[in-house]
Amino acid sequence: MDSASLHASSFIGVISDTHGLVRPSALDALAGARCILHAGDIGSPEVLRALESVAPVIAVRGNTDTAPWSSDLPAREWIDFDGIDGVMIHDRSALDLDPKAAGLALVISGHSHRPEAIERNGVMYLNPGSAGPRRFQLPVTVARLHLEGGRVRAEIVPV
Repeated sequence: MDSASLHASSFIGVISDTHGLVRPSALDALAGARCILHAGDIGSPEVLRALESVAPVIAVRGNTDTAPWSSDLPAREWIDFDGIDGVMIHDRSALDLDPKAAGLALVISGHSHRPEAIERNGVMYLNPGSAGPRRFQLPVTVARLHLEGGRVRAEIVPV
């Protein structure tokens, strides 16, 4: 991906817990993203291909991603956008470092199916929720990350 395409869009798409389902409304919500981050429990390689039709994809393996196709996916991905450092991991409870002490501004995770965007101690913790099959009464959501002037702002988008 060249640097011109990285800076052409104003947001980064974030999705998780698709469990093999790609909703057209999720693709619509992510349209225009400069890239898409998938925080695990992808479900099938077709999910990644569908997302790649919208923007380049960076993905991590979730606890249900056990089929051979997912063996090359990392469990953790270090990310850096516009000098904002972060980490993406499926289950935030598996994070074995203090993000603030590590100089991170962003932690992206999935797993709980509960959308959340909270800033604590200068670190944005983002869980885009689940964009896959509905679980209990939880909403179906994705997220958009806006990077503005060295700051991170997250937007939860119902799909």
